[in-house]
Amino acid sequence: MKVLVIGSGAREHALIMALLADDEVEGVICAPGNAGIAGVVETHQVDPLDPEAIGELAAKLSVDLVVIGPEVPLVAGAADAVRDRGIACFGPSAAAAQLEGSKAFAKQVMAEAGVLTAIAHVCSTIDEVVTAIDQFGAPYVVKDDGLAAGKGVVVTNDRAEALAHAQFCLARAADAQVVIEEYLDGPEVSLFGITDGTTIVPLQPAQDFKRVRDGDEGPNTGGMGAYSPLPWAPENLVADVTKRVLQPVVDVMRRRDTPFIGLLYAGLALTSRGTRVIEFNARFGDPETQVVLARLASPLGRALMAASTGRLADLPPLAWHPHAAVTVVVAAANYPENPRTGDAITGIAAADAVAGVQVLHAGTALNAQGELVSAGGRVLSVTATGDTLAGARQSAYAAIDLITLEGSHHRTDIALDASAPA
Repeated sequence: MKVLVIGSGAREHALIMALLADDEVEGVICAPGNAGIAGVVETHQVDPLDPEAIGELAAKLSVDLVVIGPEVPLVAGAADAVRDRGIACFGPSAAAAQLEGSKAFAKQVMAEAGVLTAIAHVCSTIDEVVTAIDQFGAPYVVKDDGLAAGKGVVVTNDRAEALAHAQFCLARAADAQVVIEEYLDGPEVSLFGITDGTTIVPLQPAQDFKRVRDGDEGPNTGGMGAYSPLPWAPENLVADVTKRVLQPVVDVMRRRDTPFIGLLYAGLALTSRGTRVIEFNARFGDPETQVVLARLASPLGRALMAASTGRLADLPPLAWHPHAAVTVVVAAANYPENPRTGDAITGIAAADAVAGVQVLHAGTALNAQGELVSAGGRVLSVTATGDTLAGARQSAYAAIDLITLEGSHHRTDIALDASAPA
């Protein structure tokens, strides 16, 4: 099969590398891609916000399958445009992608599906926000109802900060809403499920790190690192979440006549009262995808095609490598506030040569002189595998030490606690 991957980040780079390892995949193309992706597959320019342009490109290239990485094209209807042209697509319709596009909509679906989640109030005025946050008390959880690239959530003990973020969210549009939730304690887990709208096949869980600095300090980001497996997680976590969360949501979406086809991502909190859903995403997470796919032994292309064509029930059980994987994100100077771009990046080849390491590009480009430079906030995902989390962690950080990017920063504590001796 010939596959077109839509996107330009490290998630898409990871998807491409996994697809290239599938002997049933004859070719992979990416649009728009980045400098690292362009080094391994053919790339084309496309506007991710233009569903028709994506559909036209897929038809022009005569691909068999389109895999849409980011959430913005999905919410805009890119999957619909591809399917309208008779091409298989891994990604939900615009209607189904509202599971990520609107947190208020996701709460409605969870209520209908009987899925346990945080108690929440959907507010459209600042007076409603004040009432809600005073009802819940600190820590305050304030979420933009719409897409915010992983940075629309504020969790704080500072009431003024919570109100300021709510005001910012409400000012985005005349009909803007903000979601105020009760705080969920306990560690967070990301669990992905591949679904054809009826059947759902879970992947392995991962944990990501949203805060920009060590010790979970600083503002939220798109994600600063991740690891898998989770040695501390309950043994039955995947089976339990599949039964109680993923499958019921898939069933509700099908009954609503908006079947969810693609990747259903459940962000979970393992609270003192049991597992609760924090939110849903409608696509592969970044950087969790990097570690999950590094552990996948089954052919990815076959799984995504089966989901896209309603044949997931016929897919053999997925096989997984026993090794561990750790991803550490190298971010540009001033990320996440105002990332600096155009800085030279060196040492990639040396880092890639470290045993078990794969350097995946996110915000990279070539300048007029043909030099690799930073072109976004999250620049690289340095992903390493090893027999243990400690070994994978050691390799990832050894590789990072070989990379030079002026002003860059990264967390030094990814998977640190999980890899410590019991």
